Amino acid sequence: MLDPELLERITARRAELDGLEEQRAKQLTEVWAERDELAVAERVLERMSEQLADEHASVAPAPGQVGGRAVMLIPHRTSGVEETTLPPDYQRILAAVRRAAGPVMARQVGDVLGIDVSMRGKLVSPVDRGWLRKLPDGRFTTRL
Repeated sequence: MLDPELLERITARRAELDGLEEQRAKQLTEVWAERDELAVAERVLERMSEQLADEHASVAPAPGQVGGRAVMLIPHRTSGVEETTLPPDYQRILAAVRRAAGPVMARQVGDVLGIDVSMRGKLVSPVDRGWLRKLPDGRFTTRL
């Protein structure tokens, strides 16, 4: 004859395991759903990254011609246009102005970069396109 106490313990354990199985099945369903969401997010991120790369490529400065000479065009500063789209010389100019303790004269920027004193001409384009600000006293500073 079967021991009723053992049968009761077996039944209780089976009920406990059924509860655990149900709990694990629910967790597994949640894991699968989250993995699906991550896969969708990854595809969206890849698509957006490609679009941003295409946009940045179209914003990058393109060489132009002025008086038969090749010149590098400087893009206007707008949201989404990074400083890295500027030609390297202009990136160095912005970095030199940014490192200064305050507003600087064109000659000071030229001295820091080891460029001729005729630096003032190279500072006008970034001012016109919103990368630098020219103060009334002729000194230059970065825009915030």
